[in-house]
Amino acid sequence: MSLTMIFISAILVNNIVLSQFLGICPFLGVSKKISTAAGMGAAVMFVMTISSIATWLVYYKLLAPNGLEFMSTVVFILVIASLVQMVEIILKKTTPALYQALGIYLPLITTNCAVLGVALLSIQKQFSLIYAVCFSLANAIGFTLAIILFAGLRERIDSTAYALPKAVKGTPIVLITAALLSLAFMGFSGIGK
Repeated sequence: MSLTMIFISAILVNNIVLSQFLGICPFLGVSKKISTAAGMGAAVMFVMTISSIATWLVYYKLLAPNGLEFMSTVVFILVIASLVQMVEIILKKTTPALYQALGIYLPLITTNCAVLGVALLSIQKQFSLIYAVCFSLANAIGFTLAIILFAGLRERIDSTAYALPKAVKGTPIVLITAALLSLAFMGFSGIGK
């Protein structure tokens, strides 16, 4: 599979949130405003790409040569959590403005299952380092696209003049909207065939 097809597929066809249902917690929780969704998306893009490189190196340079492949999930969780903490400390000391801009989003990413899922999928698909980085960046872009689109829809629903029935206000309309957005992304499934 070419890098272009991996990139397009990860963003549109196999969107990490809307097709594979990873990263649903931040998708639903941080998508009330476009600005916060964009901040979360940018932070996920940064961390997912860096963690993919780190986990790929740990797997192929440490775990696989020593027959410890079964430890990958636990080790990847530790690597991602450590990486996020290191990035947070470095940003706080070197670029306080960027640290302030990312704010609460960096610690939230530690528990984002999409980051771990992409790292595990890269290993499962036996991607080379270049392909793994491309795959993780595309998935991060797909996550960002989905969360920003969803935040825009939620803002529109909240500002609409039409009153919603009491039965669908709040969480029900959010889940219905997420399902409809997921259906919309299913329309891309014919790409590449």
